[in-house]
Amino acid sequence: MFASLIGTYLDLYFIGKGVYWFPIRPWSNIFSVNLWFTLVILPVFVIVFLHYVTQIHPRGKAGMILFISLLMPIMERLSEMFGWFAHSEKWEHIYSFFGYMLFLSFIYGFYLWLEKEKEGQKQ
Repeated sequence: MFASLIGTYLDLYFIGKGVYWFPIRPWSNIFSVNLWFTLVILPVFVIVFLHYVTQIHPRGKAGMILFISLLMPIMERLSEMFGWFAHSEKWEHIYSFFGYMLFLSFIYGFYLWLEKEKEGQKQ
């Protein structure tokens, strides 16, 4: 849920700045963000990511975050080809690489903090 909130607020910010937009989205006359992405795809993606990242070696965690971050610009290009996503001419896809790297690192750090808090409450 936390990832959905962050994703939605980031989308609202960047859409408001005209950096990108979603030409095809549910309830386009009401919402400027793609609710399908922020309320379904992103939470499922984060759950799967957290499930697998918690099961691998620490070096593998960084590698997994790096690999997924490298895939995101490719996924954006595919989304653009299908007409689901569009960027301004100023946009560089490398921004997505760094953005997702920060996003995933932040989400994983938040998850670790919650786990530590949960363990502290059990004691």
